[in-house]
Amino acid sequence: MERVTKLASEKPVVIFSKSSCCMSHTIKTLFYDFGVNPAVHELDEISRGREIEQTLSRLSCNPSVPAVFIGGEFVGGANEVMSLHLNRALIPRLRRVGALWV
Repeated sequence: MERVTKLASEKPVVIFSKSSCCMSHTIKTLFYDFGVNPAVHELDEISRGREIEQTLSRLSCNPSVPAVFIGGEFVGGANEVMSLHLNRALIPRLRRVGALWV
């Protein structure tokens, strides 16, 4: 858990992903299209990725990827991020943590 917490706080937006996951790709693209430069950790490409994935599952992230942290706080997966976006709450939240300036 400590490693996930440390990684999740390294940038305003942190995404735990898998390179082969289409929903991870969609969420990363959404943030990139906003002009956000998230820290992305591809769990299938890093050492101890499986261990991190198990920790994310214990955080109630199901499926375990994508797992999005904004301002060091666990937001959730693709459904939660898209709900924030559709409710017009995502961009203000990104501005509050300094991920967007415009």
